[in-house]
Formats: sequence, C-alpha cells, structure tokens
Amino acid sequence: MNFWIALLDILILLTAAMVLGGLCERMKQSAILGYLLAGTLLGPNALDLMPNHAAVATIAELGIALLLFTIGLEFSWRRLKNIGAIGFGGGTLQVVVTGALTAWICIELGLEIFAALAVGAMIALSSTAAVLRLLIRRAEFDSGYGRNALGILLLQDIAVVPLVLMITILGSGGSALQIGLEMGRAVGVAAILVGVLYLLLNYVVPLFLKVEEAARNRELPTLLAIVMAVGAGWVSHSLGLSPVLGAFVAGMLLAESPFATQIRADITPLRTLFVTLFFSSIGMLSNPAWILKHWELVAIVVAAIILGKAIIASGVVRLFRSSSGHAVATGICLAQVGEFSFVLAEVARGKQLITGDIFELIVAATIITLFLTPYLIAVAPRIAVVVGRFSGHVLQELRPLGETSLEPDSGLSDHIVIVGFGPAGKKAAEAFIKQQEQIVIVELSSKLAAEAQAYGLLTYIGDATTVEVLDHLHLGAAKAVVLTVPDPTTARHITEQIRSLSPETLIIARARYHRYRSDLIHAGVNAIIDEEKEVGLQIALKVQTMLQTVDSEQQPANDNAG
Repeated sequence: MNFWIALLDILILLTAAMVLGGLCERMKQSAILGYLLAGTLLGPNALDLMPNHAAVATIAELGIALLLFTIGLEFSWRRLKNIGAIGFGGGTLQVVVTGALTAWICIELGLEIFAALAVGAMIALSSTAAVLRLLIRRAEFDSGYGRNALGILLLQDIAVVPLVLMITILGSGGSALQIGLEMGRAVGVAAILVGVLYLLLNYVVPLFLKVEEAARNRELPTLLAIVMAVGAGWVSHSLGLSPVLGAFVAGMLLAESPFATQIRADITPLRTLFVTLFFSSIGMLSNPAWILKHWELVAIVVAAIILGKAIIASGVVRLFRSSSGHAVATGICLAQVGEFSFVLAEVARGKQLITGDIFELIVAATIITLFLTPYLIAVAPRIAVVVGRFSGHVLQELRPLGETSLEPDSGLSDHIVIVGFGPAGKKAAEAFIKQQEQIVIVELSSKLAAEAQAYGLLTYIGDATTVEVLDHLHLGAAKAVVLTVPDPTTARHITEQIRSLSPETLIIARARYHRYRSDLIHAGVNAIIDEEKEVGLQIALKVQTMLQTVDSEQQPANDNAG
C-alpha cells in the first residue's frame, strides 16, 4: 500500500513538473526552474500535497548519480583535450577565485571555516543547462563570449566531482592533519576505483557483450549503463566516498567504449525521469515563507552573487586576452548559481556542514538567479558593445619583430578586409590570394591571427565591433568587407559600425541561420551567403551527381545483359 502511495506522489510531482516546466520554456526560462517550482508548491512548506515526500527524496538520490553519470558520458578524453586554455585555465581560475572569495566573505560574516568552504564551492558553479540552452536558442553559441562561457562551464561540470569529494571530507571533521590523511585516502581509493572500472569495461565486459550483440539488442547497452552507474555509485558509497564520484568516473570511462553513442541516446529517458525528481525534491526543501520573511537578505545575496561572479569571470577571461566586451559578456552569462550547486548543497547538508537557514538561503538565491539568467544573457551582447566602445587598447597588430606598425595614413587602398579567420575566412583568403588581391585580416583570437600571418597577410588582433579597430582599416578605400563570423549578432553590430564610418563600403556577410537574413540586410549588408540555403543546394547537387554516376555504371551492365 505504501508503495502505491509513494508512486502516486511521484506521479503528482512529475505531472506538476511537466506543466510548470513547459510554462517556463514558453516564458523562455529553463525547464529546471519549473521542476524546482513544482517541488516548492507541492512540498511541506507550501501546499503540502505530498505526505510521502521523504520517499520521493530517496528515489531522487538516484537522480544525482545518474546525472553525474550522463555528464561523465559526455566527457571523453578527446573532448577534454579540446576544451582549450580558456576552459582549463580560465575555468579553474574562475572556480578557485570565486570559491575562495566567497569563503572569505562567509568567514568574515561569522560562518565556520568548513561551512564557508562548502558555500564557496556552491557559489562558484554556474548553470550549464540554462546558459547553453539560451545561447543556442539565441544563436549566440558561436559568439566569442559564447565560446568562452562553454569552455568555463565544461570545466565547472568536471569540477563538481572534486568539490563533492572536498565537501565529503570536510564533513568528516578532524584536524588539518586528519583531513589531509583523509584526502590522501580518498584519492587512493578513487584511483583504485578508476583502475577497477577500467579493467571491467575494457577486458571483462567485452567477454560477455560484443558490439554486434549490442547493435542487435539495444536493451543490453542500457542495462550495462544502469549497472555501471548504480554499481559504481554503490561501491563509491561503500568506500566512504560520494556516490556521484563513482557514477561520474563510470560514465567517463564508458564514454571511450564502442557502446557510448548508443548509451547516450538510450539513457536519456531515464536521465530525464531521475533528474526531474531530483530538482523537484530540492524544490520541496525550499520555503516560500522563509524567503518572504528574509527578502531583504535574499535580495542582497542575489545582487552580490550576480555582481561578484560577473566581475570575477570577466577578469579571468580578460587575462586570457579576450576583448573587454567579450569578457564582460562572458561574466554576465555566468553570473548565476548552477544546478550542480544543489548536488553540493545536499552533500553539505547531509554532512551537517550547513544549517537550515544557510541551506534555505542558497536554494532561494539559486532559484532567483536561474530565473534572472535569460534576462542577463539577453542584455550581455548589448553591454559588450558598450564596453567595447569605451575600452582602450582594443587593437594590437600582429607582425614579425622589427616590422613597423601600420598607421592609418599609410596609404592602404583597393584591399579586401576579412573579419574572422576561421574555416570560412581562411577559404575566402586563399581564393583572394590566388587572385592576387591585397587582403587585411581582423581576428579576435591570437591563435587564428598567427595562422593568418603565416599566410603573409596583414593581420590585426582586435574586436571588429569597435570603431577604434575599424578606423585602422581604411574602409572608404577598401574594395569590400567580408564578414565570416558565425554569430549573427556580432555580424550585425560590425555592419552597423562599418555603415556609421563608411556608408558606401561593400559588405558581404555570412548568415549561418536563414532567419537572421533580414536582420543583416536591415543593418546594411549588401550581399548574404545564406548557409542553410547553400547547404540545401549543395546536398541536391551532390545527390544528383551521385545518381548520375550510379546510372552511368548501371547502363553498361544493362547493355551487356541485353
């Protein structure tokens, strides 16, 4: 009977999460916010419609392990190598600085040191789910600040595991020596766990499950994933570590197996179920009455988090030679507290590191910052443009040692300006080189600028959305400006700046998405290469060519048969 009562509670919670999650999506919010609100409304501190919420919370603990398992599935070693300096260096620095500064402030306010470190770890993380979904929806994923945010968010996802481990060890108490010994033991046990899982996945599992068998029966890889995720979590818990550590490691090792692609697809429904239950169960812990009673404190903390995280992330990104505008936009995008902070908060709460009031404050601040995230991301590119216009030192020419810099009065004329030296810009430059055109490259990435200079091209490192950079390019004397940047918002801003300086300049732009074609035309672009249209034409041409080849091969065979 109790089972069916608990099942009814789960059904009610999932229904509410589905409805509120859908409403949040229609309001351009993350569905996660809807799941949290569902738990809040149905929980014991609001309508109290779920008397067996403890059973739901117990089931939701599986959601934590499965969530980290699926994150591990996305992090193959090859993908980790591609994160780049802004991910490894910038992401690590952002987590450390934000966590340390938050912990210091908490200690100054009277919080015990271990609890302060736990709170710092929670505040350091941002929302991968909300930020990336919004950037993709706004077609800003390929922008400079979009790529910066992606690198830092990926590193933060990885950082969840060591942060959980840190909080687990801090919760065990003891002196600094005891904590150090416990940390060494945990690292040693984790290394053994990694070794055992590696042997199982690479030598034992292939004996029982072949790739061909998995392809014929899709249930087997799914069962393998569940066994590995739950089993590794159980073993990790039995060894005194957090279950999420074992689940994450299992996912990461399984990502290198031949079953990884199929498992990623098949595990999604299970992940959706448990993750929804997890966030809904967290929502049940929030207390609307407490938030209303302490609204001034909540407002101050939310403002401090948004402002502080934006400043820290902007400063970190700026250290990696990103432009001031893109650095500020990146900081604004990462100015919320993320969904994985709930994982850390649950661990810290279970270890008695944080009290009820601190937990309530963190949950409230997280929900509110998640709610504000779409508005922050919407305003980020506008602030980036303003900051870019008023920041100094926006232009630096990349040139061999000893070569004099190009001055605005150097007589540059009849040249073609290419903004962006990615794959599209590089192909355009190669075509113009064959035609012996004079080319000037403007590129924000120092790495890509170095590649352009290797071609012998006059190259500037700078943000083309700023007037200071465009002033050096003699736009009035240029034959044309070619915009190869994939981000439509950036292309539109550059076009508007060019038109303000040189209304008659010929501008040809790339449009990754057809829906932004009208925006670019309205901004002043003369001609647009519509990628979606061109891809369709190339697909049709390729199909026609291949069909003609097949027909020509079959015709002699038919003639011989006749």
